[in-house]
Amino acid sequence: MLQLAVYSGSMEAMRESWTDARLDDFVKHTDRRFDAVEHQMEAGFAEMNARFDAVISRSDARFDAMTRFDAMNARFDALQQTLLYIGGGLVVALIGLLATLIATQL
Repeated sequence: MLQLAVYSGSMEAMRESWTDARLDDFVKHTDRRFDAVEHQMEAGFAEMNARFDAVISRSDARFDAMTRFDAMNARFDALQQTLLYIGGGLVVALIGLLATLIATQL
């Protein structure tokens, strides 16, 4: 019980010594600390933005390189269309040849 009385007495003394001037000093000190933290965060975000910009520029370069594949795909599409025309023409010619052979045999 004696320890509790000593503890409460020291708390009471601290409470009495907590003045408006000390509170103002505490607020100023806290503001300075938060300003320092804010400055560090801004520097960190600036570095992070620079790193993101570097990644974005690298990815843009890679996407630009992929446009070459778009041109190649267009060439393959044209080749496929040509092969379909040739194949269709051969099928029509074969049907015409068969029809002619059948007609001449009758």
